[in-house]
Amino acid sequence: MGRIANKAAPKWKKLFIALLVLNLAVIVFIIFLVFGPVKENPLPKGAEQEPGKNSEFIVRSTKDNLNQTINAYLDNLVGQNNYRYQVILDEDVHLRGEVPVFSSTLPVSVHLEPFVQDNGDVILKLKEVSLGMLELPNKRIMEYIDEHMPKPEWVTINPRSEEIYVALTKMKIKSNFHVRAEHIDLKANNIAFKLYVPYKELGIEKEE
Repeated sequence: MGRIANKAAPKWKKLFIALLVLNLAVIVFIIFLVFGPVKENPLPKGAEQEPGKNSEFIVRSTKDNLNQTINAYLDNLVGQNNYRYQVILDEDVHLRGEVPVFSSTLPVSVHLEPFVQDNGDVILKLKEVSLGMLELPNKRIMEYIDEHMPKPEWVTINPRSEEIYVALTKMKIKSNFHVRAEHIDLKANNIAFKLYVPYKELGIEKEE
């Protein structure tokens, strides 16, 4: 019996040490999120359209149509990544998914309010955010999301100001089309965009 107990002891010691190291890592991770410096990302400048070189069209959409389009884009962006994300346009903009934490993941949920800018870009201001059951400042969660969530180059997360800048005017679309937001009222399901189509894409030769 004594020999069996002696053989079992090292295994328990290894498990105890591994658990202790994991707990310490979690504590250090939380301390860093709470007390570490919060970064501020510079916002991109919206692209200006050259007058006299594009046709302008107003395109109206619904929340259901945009939900399908946005999530199809996200699926393509994430690709083979195991971490999935979803955007739901309802009373507000709801982003949900999961982010990696050590060898596991934590669910993330973000509620945002959209505001159309004069240049046609959109700012999503934070209303509510959660990262699993962790009680952390909003800025810290936004910073962690910024570092670990895949996003296109024309989307900028600014943890310090607790907002997401969506530079629609810099979004690359086939055939050199450009888009800008005109009006977004989610509660009334009233969403409109302005689409700029170069004359040459329509086969139109316009004199200078």
